[in-house]
Amino acid sequence: MDLIATHGDGLGGSSIQYGRSKETEEAIITTAVKNAKRAKIGVLLLPGIGTIDHLKRAREWGASVARIATHCTEADVSEQHIKSAVDLGMDTVGFLMMAHRVSPEKLLEEAKKMESYGAQTVYVVDSAGALTMDDVRRRIALFKEKLSVAVGFHAHNNLSLGVANTIVAIQEGADRVDASLAGMGAGAGNAPLEQLVAVMNKMNLPHNVDLYKAMDAAEYIMKPMMKRPVQIDRLSLTLGYTGVYSSFLLFAERAGKEYGVDPRDILMRLAELGAVGGQEDWIIPVAQELAKEKQNQATHANH
Repeated sequence: MDLIATHGDGLGGSSIQYGRSKETEEAIITTAVKNAKRAKIGVLLLPGIGTIDHLKRAREWGASVARIATHCTEADVSEQHIKSAVDLGMDTVGFLMMAHRVSPEKLLEEAKKMESYGAQTVYVVDSAGALTMDDVRRRIALFKEKLSVAVGFHAHNNLSLGVANTIVAIQEGADRVDASLAGMGAGAGNAPLEQLVAVMNKMNLPHNVDLYKAMDAAEYIMKPMMKRPVQIDRLSLTLGYTGVYSSFLLFAERAGKEYGVDPRDILMRLAELGAVGGQEDWIIPVAQELAKEKQNQATHANH
């Protein structure tokens, strides 16, 4: 089992539920390493936000798994980071985000690049929670057929399909899948571990997680930590519906309040613009533009 100690935008931009954690990355990673008894501690790195120096420090602090994440069409920017992680002796994973934005065949082309750089696993990453079960099935099946490395799947629950999509990935042969206690993660969260384990039990799928312990940890440890309840509400559903990066949710929510516009409109506009992970700086200009349009409409209505 891997425990990922930095997520959101990864090293250099990580947080608890993407709300800007008060804890330093060093404190998060070293605490996780100290307390993990049976799991390897991993980190996520987005080239351009995180650097090779970030990766080296994470390794010094005890992290042994490196997920190098790029947009689904930009695997080429991961080459030096994947090779550096391999050189550091880390379990190195290529993480192709926003996998709904391209065809399975195009996603495979990018996966092959990560494989050639030395990644030992390549993930189909549903960053927006926008994939359906058939979408997952086609991507995982193609990866399993055409790649010589392990295949992983990472779900978000914005369309209420996180567990179902993960089960499909397992059925298609995924070697690694992601889940989090109480679904903790951006948007409507990731596949909730305790729910996934319950379904796997009912389907007689093998694993080594204690259901009651997972339930208790979700209820009594993880949920009190969450700054915003992980739930499928109007904003997280909009993420899945429009295919916008899940980590944009809190930023869009804040910008909507600040500029007096519907945050769903912000997300819709971001989808139209084709925004991808790491482009949170687009949110404020979009909110300002929508506020101006709203003001102009009100002015015209009064004349």
